[in-house]
Amino acid sequence: MSRLSIYADDAPASPILVTEDAARIAEELNAIGVRFERWQSPVALAPEDSAETILDAYRPYLDGLMGETGAGSADVIKLTPDNPNAAALRQKFLSEHTHSEDEVRFFVHGSGNFIMHLNGRVYDAHCVQGDLISVPAGTKHWFDAGEAPFFTALRVFTDTSGWVAAYTGDTVHERFPASRPAPVAA
Repeated sequence: MSRLSIYADDAPASPILVTEDAARIAEELNAIGVRFERWQSPVALAPEDSAETILDAYRPYLDGLMGETGAGSADVIKLTPDNPNAAALRQKFLSEHTHSEDEVRFFVHGSGNFIMHLNGRVYDAHCVQGDLISVPAGTKHWFDAGEAPFFTALRVFTDTSGWVAAYTGDTVHERFPASRPAPVAA
């Protein structure tokens, strides 16, 4: 289930808010400029389906989304625990960074956490199958799919050079690991 946990950036043990309500997640994230939606798609795909099959199945959704955002193309990224590069790929995105264009992802299968750091707060959005998230260009964030990553996601972009991570050097990600059990609000 989708979940949003919000913390003061100096209090990783004390969530301000924990919610699994999709409308509340969207409201909280939209307030900081992050788009979050649940897509109720009739598309039923298997994890082993090819990238081409996934893109074809979601083409109507992608065309609408790309028309809204001005993005030019989409691709599919898959990561599973048996990938020999899983640990290195996970490590690449664990440090706080920004991008020069919006980071738009739709989770076809599996899950992952997009963690944003803005205005003295940390917003940990646990995204699952059916979730669309768009993190605006320049937003400090990191991504974690856990030690045994399993996800298939559509990526939407204008220019792939916008995906190059610009690391901030802040170690906030070390205080807010995403792969822990769901926190309980006080």
